[in-house]
Amino acid sequence: MSNIEKVLVTGKTHTALSSTGNTSRGHNGNLDIELSTPGNAQPAHVFAATQPHPTAEQLFAGAWSACYIAAVGLAGKELKVTIPADVSVEVEIDLGQTGNAYFLQARFNVRLPGLPHEVARAVAHAADQMCPYSKATRGNIDVSFNVQTS
Repeated sequence: MSNIEKVLVTGKTHTALSSTGNTSRGHNGNLDIELSTPGNAQPAHVFAATQPHPTAEQLFAGAWSACYIAAVGLAGKELKVTIPADVSVEVEIDLGQTGNAYFLQARFNVRLPGLPHEVARAVAHAADQMCPYSKATRGNIDVSFNVQTS
């Protein structure tokens, strides 16, 4: 992997659990998605962009954050940790350049309020190990995690 020297564009999303399901919201209101899970009677994913062309980085961030927040729930069950109702994940995907080569990098801000910090870090790490998007990108792009408990 290579460090990005110049960031060209960043796609950001904020994904949180809500009473109507998961919601992923892009920065600047560019993209709102209502998510469902396989086998759920709720409608399939709904993309409602307030601007006609969200970036590929924003779409990727939204898809990855949706998968990751589901993995947080699974990791909590596996670790016997009650996940707070107001859990959220912010993902930023950068498209950047080093020399003539293009690369991606990702930053995750995982918010698990009320959990002890070490427990929250264990949940975030376990979710990263199970999330299919994380598995697919592991070793291919730089990814950093910031875990918040307040």
